[in-house]
Amino acid sequence: METTYDVKVYNILTYKGSRKTTYTVRWVVAGKRWREPFDKKALAEGFRSGLIQATGKGEAFVIATGLPVSHRSKAADVTWYAFALEYVDARWPQLSGNSRKNIAKTLTTTTLALLRARPTQFDPVAVRTALREWAFNANRRAEAPRDVVTILRWIERNSLPVAAWEDPAKADAVLQALDTRLDGKQAAAWSRKRHRRILNVVMKYAIRRGVLRDNPLPKGKDATAVTRTSNAVDKRCLLNADQAAALLGHIRKRSRGGKRLHAFFATLYYCGPRPEEAVAMRVADVRLPDSDAADQWCELVIHTATPEVGKQWTDTGEIHERRDLKGRAEGDTRTVPGHPALTRILRQHIEDEQLKPGDLLFPGENGGILAGSVIRRAWRGARQAVLPPHVFDSPTGRRVYDNRHTRLTKWLNDGIPPAQVAEWAGNSVPVLLATYARCVDGQLPDLKRRLEAAGDLPEPAEEQRADSLGATRISP
Repeated sequence: METTYDVKVYNILTYKGSRKTTYTVRWVVAGKRWREPFDKKALAEGFRSGLIQATGKGEAFVIATGLPVSHRSKAADVTWYAFALEYVDARWPQLSGNSRKNIAKTLTTTTLALLRARPTQFDPVAVRTALREWAFNANRRAEAPRDVVTILRWIERNSLPVAAWEDPAKADAVLQALDTRLDGKQAAAWSRKRHRRILNVVMKYAIRRGVLRDNPLPKGKDATAVTRTSNAVDKRCLLNADQAAALLGHIRKRSRGGKRLHAFFATLYYCGPRPEEAVAMRVADVRLPDSDAADQWCELVIHTATPEVGKQWTDTGEIHERRDLKGRAEGDTRTVPGHPALTRILRQHIEDEQLKPGDLLFPGENGGILAGSVIRRAWRGARQAVLPPHVFDSPTGRRVYDNRHTRLTKWLNDGIPPAQVAEWAGNSVPVLLATYARCVDGQLPDLKRRLEAAGDLPEPAEEQRADSLGATRISP
């Protein structure tokens, strides 16, 4: 902790605004200017008086905080590493597996940027793994192996205090580290935005605990300028009908689990559920019509999601985590209609697999939840086999999730009201429109016909035109 006796305290600056008056205490510590605004003059005078008394007693000031040593905050007494562990333990029970994993990633990079020295005696990958997989995992920390414990003890001894955040240069250095990938290139905008969102929550916790007085992260335009992202779907990722048919046909011919995977991808394409919702469905969640019924549309009842997060991040030790639907109330469900083509596929799939009502609709080879690695491998193999090289290298259907994007866009392009599409998709209408507005196409001719049908302004008769113009003329 660097201190100095080079301190100057100035008079209070009074600013009278249209809504309120602000009283700002100004002082300089080792050439660096500090300001502290107050809403009440008495509070400002009391704070300034404390600074003057400290200088009169010959008390040293902390350069990093601009305050007398006697005014040391909790931020100077606790290391960042210790505080980060406290934060993880406090939030762990309320967090989902993916949230736990993302927080660990952010805190790992932040902690490495807030060390007094670089841990050059350890392998860089081992250091990051020790922090991400052990230190910031409340379930595994106590079971860390000996080599990991050695690394974490070194980090504990060399971690800077939380007060380091009060130095703008250090805060900028941490943000720069979060914005940079391991290969030195800039991280994706969505990654940078996620890091800042997580850090802002951490800082709010620090303020609530009295460790920090203010949030040191950029605010307003400074915070959004470098993290601006768009949730709009890239139109190039959508599949046309011929491409979708060819991909599903190739998957069906796979020698290993082809028919089961064909039914899974057909469900994604025809009904647009999220992949983690589809793998959680049971046979009883499918309402199939009678084989002799005239209406052969089926219905899917979606009520659970099982995202794949990794067994080290779940409380059950399972790879998948059972959750309620995204953005819905606890226990909420939604019903989605299934095309007659999907009815035929699912009916045949249930019969071939001899599935019972309580069984998973799309089980893995061992009867458990269908693994994400199997899904991605099958989809990539189909794209590589079916699509021309230039299309394979393009965004067209690159992700399994693009089946959902394709279906929701098609519903909108077919004229289904956005409110209904949002209900089937499990989105809000604003999110749906913001995500898929750029993909809506093919409706311009119909819209032009509607505008033409509204007609143009009528042509007035000559005498009516003269009267009309005369009525609006203003005499000089």
